[in-house]
Amino acid sequence: MTDRSEIECWLTDMDGVLVHENHPVPGASDLLKQWRDQGKPYLVLTNNSIFTPRDLSARLKASGLDVPEDRIWTSALATADFLASQAPGGSAFVIGEAGITTALHEAGFIMTETAPDYVVIGETRNYSFEAITKAIRLIVAGSRFIVTNPDATGPSADGPLPATGAVAALITKATGREPYVVGKPNPMMFRSAMNKIGAHSENTGMIGDRMDTDIIAGIEAGLHTILVLTGISNQAEIDKYPFRPDEILNSVADLLEQEPIESDEI
Repeated sequence: MTDRSEIECWLTDMDGVLVHENHPVPGASDLLKQWRDQGKPYLVLTNNSIFTPRDLSARLKASGLDVPEDRIWTSALATADFLASQAPGGSAFVIGEAGITTALHEAGFIMTETAPDYVVIGETRNYSFEAITKAIRLIVAGSRFIVTNPDATGPSADGPLPATGAVAALITKATGREPYVVGKPNPMMFRSAMNKIGAHSENTGMIGDRMDTDIIAGIEAGLHTILVLTGISNQAEIDKYPFRPDEILNSVADLLEQEPIESDEI
């Protein structure tokens, strides 16, 4: 097990770790500043594929957190990175928002409805029956099936919304094809994030609030895992799983290093 003092690079989840319902978690801003001051490479990760890093940076800034867009790694960016490595200059039919379409464009992909290499399902607030039908027909015809993240529902003010995983399950039922899912808990997302900042598993820490995504993926990627209790996990939730994080902390404030106290003595 890596000692926390040996960690040189950090990956952290966003919702439930740095922000909670659009409010910064106490200590989050100070921790980001600590990493910047110490020159430690870090990335903020999210399975949300709706928004571009620029959008998310602006949203975090409005919440009181300063996270530059090049410090944000989304499931959309991880998906585009993976597909570009698999089929450089390939083509895709995409159901999703700007986060995934922008990432694929920037990775050199062409968007098409005619025999695409891939059908990519991402998060959107407007799943259309017509688009889902088109996706099903293209997959049956031979396009490979990719999903940005497995989350079955997403939060809203009125209650849960069906999300990527739920729509992917519908398409799987109709086609008999299982998708390749890039986002957490696939450790692929962490490995692509580490590649972006030149990190290595033996000296990288992962902070998350979910045992079933952040912690299991961190363990499988060989990272030092830290579960914080500011999201959805509590001791009862932790006890459900056969694996354990390296550390369990109340919040990211517990990662702040104390300034040395200066003595007045001469």
